[in-house]
Amino acid sequence: MTAIRVEVVYATPDRQELVSVELETGSTVADAIERSGLAESFAGFEMDPSAVGIFSRKVELGQALRDGDRVEIYRPLRADPKEVRRQRALLQAKNKS
Repeated sequence: MTAIRVEVVYATPDRQELVSVELETGSTVADAIERSGLAESFAGFEMDPSAVGIFSRKVELGQALRDGDRVEIYRPLRADPKEVRRQRALLQAKNKS
């Protein structure tokens, strides 16, 4: 059995955690997340199966991992970035007049 080492990272506005785990070659993103124990470490942890990635590239939970990968668990956005920019532009325009 050959082992690989990967990192799994999750963050909230208040806290971030990076956990290093050792897995068997051929393990998946889902395996790494389960082994990391992050779900138990964060109160209210929610994971959207379509919101995970490796080094900022979205992947499926079944994606096979390679030694040294960094698995990222993405949180849902609190606000739509386009709407936030629009509101900021309106406020700036109002302050200029």
